[in-house]
Amino acid sequence: MNSAITSCEHPDPLRGESVLIFHGAGQGKKKEGQRESPSSSHLAYGILDIPPWYLCIFLGIQHFLTALGGLVAVPLILAKDLCLQHDPLAQSYLISTIFFVSGICTLLQVFLGVRLPILQGGTFAFLAPSLAMLSLPAWKCPEWTLNASQVNTSSPEFTEEWQKRIRELQGVVMVASCFQMLVGFSGLLGYLMRFIGPLTIAPTISLVALPLFNSAGNDAGAHWGIAALTVFLITLFSQYLKNIAVPVPLYGRQKGCRVSKFPLFQVFPVLLALCISWLLCFVLTATNALPSAPTAYGYLARTDAKGSVLSQAPWFRFPYPGQWGLPTISLAGVFGIIAGVISSMVESVGDYYACARLVGAPPPPKHAINRGIGIEGLGCLLAGAWGTGNGTTSYSENVGALGITRVGSRMVIVAAGGVLLLMGVFGKVGAAFATIPTPVIGGMFLVMFGIISAVGISNLQYVDMNSSRNLFVFGFSIFCGLTIPNWVNKNPEKLQTGVLQLDQVIQVLLTTGMFVGGFLGFLLDNTIPGSLEERGLLTWNQIQESSETTKVLEIYGFPCGIGTQSCSPSWTRYLPFWPRLEGGGKEEVGMSQRTLCS
Repeated sequence: MNSAITSCEHPDPLRGESVLIFHGAGQGKKKEGQRESPSSSHLAYGILDIPPWYLCIFLGIQHFLTALGGLVAVPLILAKDLCLQHDPLAQSYLISTIFFVSGICTLLQVFLGVRLPILQGGTFAFLAPSLAMLSLPAWKCPEWTLNASQVNTSSPEFTEEWQKRIRELQGVVMVASCFQMLVGFSGLLGYLMRFIGPLTIAPTISLVALPLFNSAGNDAGAHWGIAALTVFLITLFSQYLKNIAVPVPLYGRQKGCRVSKFPLFQVFPVLLALCISWLLCFVLTATNALPSAPTAYGYLARTDAKGSVLSQAPWFRFPYPGQWGLPTISLAGVFGIIAGVISSMVESVGDYYACARLVGAPPPPKHAINRGIGIEGLGCLLAGAWGTGNGTTSYSENVGALGITRVGSRMVIVAAGGVLLLMGVFGKVGAAFATIPTPVIGGMFLVMFGIISAVGISNLQYVDMNSSRNLFVFGFSIFCGLTIPNWVNKNPEKLQTGVLQLDQVIQVLLTTGMFVGGFLGFLLDNTIPGSLEERGLLTWNQIQESSETTKVLEIYGFPCGIGTQSCSPSWTRYLPFWPRLEGGGKEEVGMSQRTLCS
């Protein structure tokens, strides 16, 4: 193949030294005199680069595996309250459906949304209001569905019991998604972005991952030895061996057979580590070195611990909208899910900034953020129509994977979306990936969530951290973002107002760390007096305004040049989600930050 990977030394003008840059197929040549951003200079593939097709497939599978834990966890967590804990076949249907819808939403986000290499999947922000709704007396599961010896999973009565619950979830998710689309496409969120600076973004991004330490610890704690091996392998491949190129045989029509060096460990650290740990778990399972009792420590490290999903799943099943029947709606559920939507939007905005920073792209302009949130709302509408029992949001795990692999190509996420679609259609293949041992997933989470937290804190480099004002804003925001949700989770009865819908909204918002920390950072940064330089807004604006207008439009504009002056009618300038060329360097990208108090 002619698209061989080559490496060359480029001088880095920012540090006065040479850096190793790998160029793949589709990587554009650098114009003379054009400076390269410090983050993009360390990427194997930039956001606009197109790796060879076979690399895109493997990298897409790696992103799929990274998101697998969250994708599979959402239906399995809902299964008990949907009365499905004794029906693995119906669980596999939900898993296949969420795979399929996540693939559609990922492709929509990459092509029409924010256009960053960011994967879409089920959101944990919807779980709390969903479980709260299903815990109401009207939706509690009958006793006969809880007893494995009494329930007949193939009976029409049982089918109607669980399907009427998921139809209720479908309806409330679809109604709440309209609120998210309104906030995005109306430009309301983009308007609020003018008041958001580093001291708001930093705690928001960091608190996307920090509160997940309990989930990562529980998964890794299923077998700390396997989890530690996974962490060690990811660290070894991504940090210590990242500059070692492995000889790879290639064949091209013009040059014939030849050997080219490829940065295998830098591009596939997660996939390699996962495969090695998974293989070790298979060997330990085959030799019965791991305990076979479900209650014993280390049982979840067995590769046959989730074998029922694989045996029950069909080979081929095509999910379709309305597959469980006509959705129903309740007011309490709608208010609860709207609270989850608000939390999901705050998390997604943080993910956009983190993703742009990791792939060397300019900070997302207002129109891209508006469009991204609007498309996420459309994704939630599709998720409700298909019947996943959940919505969709940007996946923080995959943003962390971008930092480890240093592959920021948009086409890789397109490939990941295609992999998700295939996994949703071919049930056996998707179920096979669902058998990845829990401690292996926990080990991946330990690394991914740590990187996301660090990316959030890195935004403080623009802020004067010698200022007591800034230390107070960041420290108080991030500590409250950890403390308040922890207290509310332990004392939910102390926040009861007597109005069920209001109780659900308050509980969901106050148990979402990134909402609490981001809101406090936003409020304090815009009300406590401070200079633009002290708050980091001066440097923040300069970086945004220095972004080339053509590059911003190339990354965040519509495909095929749609959105430029020559292709857009004049009325599109009034659309807050439509990319615009005029004033792009200042009006769109670097909208001057303002304070709420003069």
